[in-house]
Amino acid sequence: MEMHIQAFLNRISVVVATIATLILFSILLHPPETCISQFTPHKPLAFPRSTCDSHHHPRPFSTIEKRNHRIWSTSAWLNKVKSFSRIFIDAQKHNLTHSFILSNSSKALCLLAGAGQEVMALQQIGVSDVTAIDLVDSPPLVSRADPNYLPFFDDAFDFAFSAQFDTVLFPSRFVAEMERTVRVGGFCLLIVEQCTNEEVREIAGLFKRGELVGADNLTFGGSKMSRIVVRITNSTAY
Repeated sequence: MEMHIQAFLNRISVVVATIATLILFSILLHPPETCISQFTPHKPLAFPRSTCDSHHHPRPFSTIEKRNHRIWSTSAWLNKVKSFSRIFIDAQKHNLTHSFILSNSSKALCLLAGAGQEVMALQQIGVSDVTAIDLVDSPPLVSRADPNYLPFFDDAFDFAFSAQFDTVLFPSRFVAEMERTVRVGGFCLLIVEQCTNEEVREIAGLFKRGELVGADNLTFGGSKMSRIVVRITNSTAY
């Protein structure tokens, strides 16, 4: 019995050895694709088909300047900038803010500025000193900072703006920091979803240093919105 088992095991060993030999010959005759065999220096691939191709044909590094140039030239970006420009220009043209004038000497602050379209809009209408912040930076237009704890001195700006007030989690804190950084005689401008007169007064009531000087409805980005303007009237917050 033991002799039969031993013979059976010997036959299995022979079969396994034969299969292993065939696999080895197959590998030798048909080597797998490698970086060396696939790399052809005189015929670079338009797009890498493997990590080997990527290694030998690295894609050119895209700088922030190149990325921004591409984004800033799109119609979506340009249209958004024009929309912001109209918001600022109309506020002055219609005397909405009672002698509120934006000039090259104005110091402006944009809160929750996203990619920075409002920054570019202000720059295009002649405001060169614009500071913009958001929770995620977007250089060179927007820096990272917490709008509830702004890293700026009191009365540092002439004008503060936000088109994202509807999204803030702590409206009172947001407004307190916004008006803290604006000097007496300066203005805070908010763009919010279209609201009633009572809702406008409720938002304006969050400002402890200012008074409501103007509010109107407009269309922005295809949506009906309200523009609320508060003038900072005193230096005592509470």
